Amino acid sequence: MPTQKRQFGDLGEEYAADFLRQKGYQILNRNFLAKFGELDIVAAKASGFLNSKIKEIVFVEVKTCDSATPLAFAAQNVHFFKKRRLIKTAQLYLRAKKIPPEIPWRIDVILVALDGQNKLVKIEHLENAVW
Repeated sequence: MPTQKRQFGDLGEEYAADFLRQKGYQILNRNFLAKFGELDIVAAKASGFLNSKIKEIVFVEVKTCDSATPLAFAAQNVHFFKKRRLIKTAQLYLRAKKIPPEIPWRIDVILVALDGQNKLVKIEHLENAVW
């Protein structure tokens, strides 16, 4: 059984995935595990609607906090070593899934704030936040 902290994080990831879908992203994977770390969400932006080609892969790190915690504080948890692990894991994902090298990719951070009843209070999408 997942811990309460894990359940809280999973709920934040669900809100983030819904947010991305509303922005036109297609969710490719959730919680991709590798020896370097984990990718919370792997999404794609596609060109066109039917039979569309992927034009960009987006790896998303989700940070969930309670509404009393400033989102900027949650963002600080994506520190140098975490960024390095995210980049290595993203590169491993691209190789494992045989994504053509000409398809660009980036790593975003989505910050999610929930209230005491685990309802969404605020969500912030930081594009290209890890380099």
